[in-house]
Amino acid sequence: MQFGVFTVGDVTVDPTTGREPTEHERIKAMVAIARKAEEVGLDVFATGEHHNPPFVPSSPTTMLGHIAARTERLLLSTATTLITTNDPVKIAEDYAMLQHLSDGRVDLMMGRGNTGPVYPWFGKDIRAGIPLAIENYDLLHRLWREDAVDWKGKYRTPLQSFTSTPRPLDGVPPFVWHGSIRSPEIAEQAAYYGDGFFANHIFWPKEHTQRMVGLYRQRYAHYGHGTADQAIVGLGGQVFMRRNSQDAVREFRPYFDNAPVYGHGPSLEEFTRETPLTVGSPQQVIDRTLGFREYVGDYQRQLFLMDHAGLPLKTVLEQLDLLGEEVVPVLRKEFAALRPAHVPDAPTHASLVAAAGGAKDSTVHAVDDVTGKAPEGATR
Repeated sequence: MQFGVFTVGDVTVDPTTGREPTEHERIKAMVAIARKAEEVGLDVFATGEHHNPPFVPSSPTTMLGHIAARTERLLLSTATTLITTNDPVKIAEDYAMLQHLSDGRVDLMMGRGNTGPVYPWFGKDIRAGIPLAIENYDLLHRLWREDAVDWKGKYRTPLQSFTSTPRPLDGVPPFVWHGSIRSPEIAEQAAYYGDGFFANHIFWPKEHTQRMVGLYRQRYAHYGHGTADQAIVGLGGQVFMRRNSQDAVREFRPYFDNAPVYGHGPSLEEFTRETPLTVGSPQQVIDRTLGFREYVGDYQRQLFLMDHAGLPLKTVLEQLDLLGEEVVPVLRKEFAALRPAHVPDAPTHASLVAAAGGAKDSTVHAVDDVTGKAPEGATR
């Protein structure tokens, strides 16, 4: 099972000091968080993609490429890649390039995002959000698996004998998760392709997450990818910890009350009761997280949101120390003991290459426009 953190990259005033970080400070803080995640033994760092204030991560591949150069084993991911407003050709090329630069330490999560105005900024209609997600991913899936793609759809120009470059590392595309808060169509899409399904699991009661994951598992089995309990599931979560639970509640309350997403709404007590948000001691976080298995079954990835709502970097790094030293080691042991042998581990580049029968040279050689032949000794 993989454990890690994800960030939405919000630039938010610290309500206890009144200070707002600059965009430069926030971007550098995200890099520091990723490096700390590796230092404390976490598996995954994931960044969101936003194109509007108060968020800064508009170019996930730039950030993840930089982090790849400054880490050694951390798996780099997104939360999410906007499959609706990004061109699938550019996604195919950007993430294949990142896959090569990171030596396979990359996967990505497809999603529609939660900011409506982004659609017209990129020439899209929000009313076509679901059809865009379906059509664009169909093309992306083919671009990574076929050397020459002929394709025609509704939302972009056709392609004729198109080859995206570079080709995926070792002939194996990055693993894809499909992320959703509320759309059963996305769970269906993940199941159809045999991809992973990532439930946001932050804003809704557990019953909603249970229904979404249950639908995905049922459809995964329907499409013949394995049994329902072998489906690849990831969950989000949000925690704030201090060794004393009362200290955690007292310190986190002003950040919760002024958070850009859920601030000025339900009380902290209501929100922690009705959603998976956990504010308390490390043991409380352990107990609450282990409880997720009771309503989603065995799953493969758990990501925590740790740096939201104006929390200063110093505090976030302290949270990561607690997470890496006291929480995750226990979760690893307990989840591993509970998981049946037939339930798969989280996918990695190495496991995907092994499942494909070994690494292959995926280089595609140019074909002469006149003769229609590849250079001597080259294969296509």
